[in-house]
Amino acid sequence: MHYRGPKTPRRLWMCTICLVVAERATFVESGAKCEANTFDGERCMYGSLSDSVRRLLKDYKCVSIRAMQRDDFNYFLHMLLEQGQYSDVKFLVHGQTFLAHRCVLSARSEYFTEMFETKWKGKNLINLKHPLINPAAFGAILQYFYTGRMDIDISLVEDSRRLAKQCKMADLIEELENKCKQVYEFVSNKPGICVKVLTLEPHSCQLQDEMAQLADCALPTELRVGFGELPFNRVDRFPTYPDICFRVDGYDFLCHKAFFCGRSDYFKALLEDHFSEGEQLQSQPSTPVITLHNISHEIFIHIMYYIYTDDTELMTENVFDVLCVADMYLLPGLKRLCGKTLAKTICEENVLHMWKTAKLFRLSRLEDQCTEFMAKIIERLVEQAEFAEMVKEDAASLEKRQETDSVPLVDDIRYHIASNVQTYSAIEEANQKLEALEELLARINIDC
Repeated sequence: MHYRGPKTPRRLWMCTICLVVAERATFVESGAKCEANTFDGERCMYGSLSDSVRRLLKDYKCVSIRAMQRDDFNYFLHMLLEQGQYSDVKFLVHGQTFLAHRCVLSARSEYFTEMFETKWKGKNLINLKHPLINPAAFGAILQYFYTGRMDIDISLVEDSRRLAKQCKMADLIEELENKCKQVYEFVSNKPGICVKVLTLEPHSCQLQDEMAQLADCALPTELRVGFGELPFNRVDRFPTYPDICFRVDGYDFLCHKAFFCGRSDYFKALLEDHFSEGEQLQSQPSTPVITLHNISHEIFIHIMYYIYTDDTELMTENVFDVLCVADMYLLPGLKRLCGKTLAKTICEENVLHMWKTAKLFRLSRLEDQCTEFMAKIIERLVEQAEFAEMVKEDAASLEKRQETDSVPLVDDIRYHIASNVQTYSAIEEANQKLEALEELLARINIDC
């Protein structure tokens, strides 16, 4: 059954303003239960909420495991290590097997870069037999390489420190020593407390910078100027062992399936389900080539850096093009980055177009920022025919909308007008804005 929100009297919004200022009270409505079987029903129900509940809904964040796997960078790296998808090297440590990726280990450690090109060159199975190498400590080191985080039993700290020294990881050794010092001081001041696990928290900037080296190396030589960090300290002597080549505008980008499939369901379907590895790269016969159409190499560079680092530098000149491709490639995190860039450019001349863009690409944060800006200039907006058409279209978009059901765009503007009132002196200005909005609704014959 389609939910029909109760009619909101036009003067109720003005009364609400007075209540906010005079009483600053918060009401929680209870006892009402309704079911909305369609998205449109939910939008209608949203219009009947009180300001306090509406504010809570705007602040609430809910992320499913599915969304985390595709969108959260740290979770992606954690699962990349745990599942070992597209791993190209296997470590055997006293009977325990660890799957890994040469590209990640090489990006994070010059020691592994050197070993993969010398003692371990060409080996897919590396057997570590030294009696001082503890499997649990080795697993903790791998966790640190992939995620920047380390969880290690306190009894294995010395084994981890020894491995870190062997791998020439001075930063990790320093972190371990500092954390051990903190734990010792904490325990000495808390008699009876026993610490069993030591945890190092990740430094995301360092992790992203080192993963960015993979994107730096993937760039064709003729395109490296102007992208990434200069100079390329390790690019010329830093093999990354790519397993896929994307050809864009005739340029070859040497990349890794683990990153593209793990970060994007589009590329996962493209490479796993529909891609026939027919064409091979001449310089590297074992590397398949896939040509990407309807995208420029400049935009692909932004896509690639986001996939490897969870970030990319966006400019107002290209952000819309990146947004369109991010939507096509199923990269919601990149879409949100584009939304943040677009939000910085909101002005009276483009706010209506920006709102439509936010609706089209389902950028809820950008949509809310647009309606907040509209609330500030509503007295001028109501004079524009384009705005009147937007209100009509938003009302018409609600399936089975009843005569007095709410209109989301109107409700959001009303909300921002009312919620910004903090003093008695602002009441008159807010009421004038609401009156202007009501006059527009009357002219276009919409009752909500």
